[in-house]
Amino acid sequence: MNFISRQRITLLIETASNYGRNILRGVRSYMRSHQAWTVYLEQRELSSQSPAWLANWEGEGLLSRCSDQALFEKVLASGLPMIDLTDRFGVPPGPYVWSDDQKISQLAANHLAERGFQHFAFCGYTGEYWSQSRRDSFCQAIEQLGGTCAVYESPWFGTTKATWEEELSDLIAWLQTLPLPVGIMACNDLRGKEVLDGCTKSGFMVPEEVAVIGVDNDEILCELGDPPMSSVIPNAEGVGYLACELLDRLMQGETIEQARHLVPPLGIATRQSTDILAIDDPEVAAALKYIRENACQGATVASILKVVPISRSILERRFRKHLRRSPQAILREVQLKRVQELLRETELPLIKISELAGFRHVEHMCVVFKRELGQTPGNYRKQAGMNRG
Repeated sequence: MNFISRQRITLLIETASNYGRNILRGVRSYMRSHQAWTVYLEQRELSSQSPAWLANWEGEGLLSRCSDQALFEKVLASGLPMIDLTDRFGVPPGPYVWSDDQKISQLAANHLAERGFQHFAFCGYTGEYWSQSRRDSFCQAIEQLGGTCAVYESPWFGTTKATWEEELSDLIAWLQTLPLPVGIMACNDLRGKEVLDGCTKSGFMVPEEVAVIGVDNDEILCELGDPPMSSVIPNAEGVGYLACELLDRLMQGETIEQARHLVPPLGIATRQSTDILAIDDPEVAAALKYIRENACQGATVASILKVVPISRSILERRFRKHLRRSPQAILREVQLKRVQELLRETELPLIKISELAGFRHVEHMCVVFKRELGQTPGNYRKQAGMNRG
């Protein structure tokens, strides 16, 4: 009897974080539909040292979120096919797959701006490339919106990391310097939870005075927040799946010409920490509330004007003043977010999705989706891992 020898790959991916586990789900999805690899995986945290045996390992491939730079360079020099997923230290010398931090930050900035905030801040970690990338992208997005962004950072790991009591005290002191109301992007959900703890301890009302959005959509961390925290949803499964595709090509002897591969986020999970309209114009606030409640039930600018008794020209002018967009644009944004949610979380056909999102014709929905988001609904669903056909 002949046995087919399976290729052996090692996964240096943390099992202790929601992001790492979702990457592993992407690996699982690829293996189910493509290759039956033999996988070596140990329980680990992101900061764990890599196993010493890896330097002399005789397997065929490696997917790495390795924090040990010296060992990483030794493995790379050995010629072992490897795709790097580590975004902590800067751009690696070989092929890598990361979440797209610029698009993550752009989503967070738009989310807070849509709620009418005019003061913004970012809370992150020093010495972490991914956090600094999100910081720079968020600040740039806020500048493009005409605002400014305050920043607070401190170490995540290492001997210089403060105790929780010291960190909380420093966070509160920083929060007290911010103009209110303020929208804050935290670099990840753990950092966002710390910001919420600081608000609770210092008496800031969330979201009335401080709105907080994190990244990763770790449901446990987000729901443990007081109140529950909104979060950007990165496509970590997509990162794992794409990394497997690239590693498979390397192990077959192909050359990966493009080193940089970025996977865009899936959207935003909105919870109570940003559930507010920070606008001091009562007519605009009322119109926004009506839009969010009725955009997917056929709301139009004409129906808005029946709820907010002002002229269309005044409504348009005030929307552009406070939100930098027209009422019609906001209506479309709410509808498209509903379409994205249904594509991610259901297997409903497009015609049903268009109906639930308030579009009269599925063809019109597809045209608007492609124009505004740069891809078809079908491609979006596939990237979100929901295309089971």
